[in-house]
Amino acid sequence: ALIHLSNHSSVHQISPDVTESLYQEIQKKQIFGLIQIRQDNPTWRVLQLDTDANYTLDQVDRIRKTLKCDAVMTGTITIYEPYPHMTLGVRLRLVDLSDGQLIWAIEQVWDTTDNVIRKRIEAYYSPKRIMFNNDNLSGQLGTVSSLKFFKFVAHEISETLLTKQ
Repeated sequence: ALIHLSNHSSVHQISPDVTESLYQEIQKKQIFGLIQIRQDNPTWRVLQLDTDANYTLDQVDRIRKTLKCDAVMTGTITIYEPYPHMTLGVRLRLVDLSDGQLIWAIEQVWDTTDNVIRKRIEAYYSPKRIMFNNDNLSGQLGTVSSLKFFKFVAHEISETLLTKQ
């Protein structure tokens, strides 16, 4: 289960977009079945759990029984700045609900002023990956469109899941 990310950034209403991008990218990888659970979902609210907390074995057992899943991915958007350049920080973790052990985690900040990040964005949105062939625009998509930037970040996160399986 992917619990909608909490948002600790100063920009509100980005959590659904980042979570949806992450959900779609993980689904594309077909690593495991995945369901989304919104934090305002009554099923999740009944559990009264903080997405960043460490869970006790009792809480882990309740999550497993309530959500009927084997693992839960929770996380937080730690920073998001759309201007003057896009920056997104994400902290995620995947917990095995059979024993409460951490399976996978990531904490990273993607900043479009970082040349390495810009090159990876350009490679991700290269003309081979998109429907039109405009070299000037293709390399900039992930740095000017927040939704495209979220998709790029979600892709990078999903790639780290593949290396851990």
